[in-house]
Amino acid sequence: MDYTPYYETMRRTSLLRGMTDAELDTLMACFAPRVRRYAKGELLLMAGYETHEVGLVLEGAITASKPLADGSTVVMARMGPGGVFADVLAGGRSRSPVNVSAAEACLALYLPCEALLRPCAALHSAHLKLLQNWLETISDKYFALDRRLELICCKSLRGRICMWLLEQRERCGADTFSTAMTRTELAAFLNCDRSALSRELSRMQEEGLIELFRGSFKLPDPERLHAACPQF
Repeated sequence: MDYTPYYETMRRTSLLRGMTDAELDTLMACFAPRVRRYAKGELLLMAGYETHEVGLVLEGAITASKPLADGSTVVMARMGPGGVFADVLAGGRSRSPVNVSAAEACLALYLPCEALLRPCAALHSAHLKLLQNWLETISDKYFALDRRLELICCKSLRGRICMWLLEQRERCGADTFSTAMTRTELAAFLNCDRSALSRELSRMQEEGLIELFRGSFKLPDPERLHAACPQF
């Protein structure tokens, strides 16, 4: 397969950031990664199963959701092109705690963990850079989970919404941003009912805390949102 049309997308991933075309050529030749297309709703990874590959989203979008004992699910993350999944899981023998499914038709590339952990005899500099990026990616995921725990522990729905909005603002570096998550997916991510989320967002807009434009949010006064966040 010719991977070059996806090099720009690959460079957007945390694993392959900073890679030149020549370095990506080297890695693709060494790893010979597999690529697979998925229809909307199709599972990429099922909870309870092991995987020994690190996945990269090249096209479309995926969601990672945790099944609960009562049959419901909690959305843990949504990723578009440039997203990385199973990077923490692939290096061990643990089973996946989440279902990873296609939020829309998508294309995923899989890097074999065996090749990641055992560089070829040439020990290319690109491989060393990849290992460093992998370590940083896992570290970032740890702190992201810590922030998610803080969000879930917040008893107030408004507090959870404010925490999420401020995190998105920091990630985007702007007071106006959009989200790829639907209102239903956002409600699941915030661990609340969709109608309750819609009511609270409407109240916040009436109070001038936010401005809503379909899938976009504008934060006129972020400091007021900070004041609504719980202090840990």
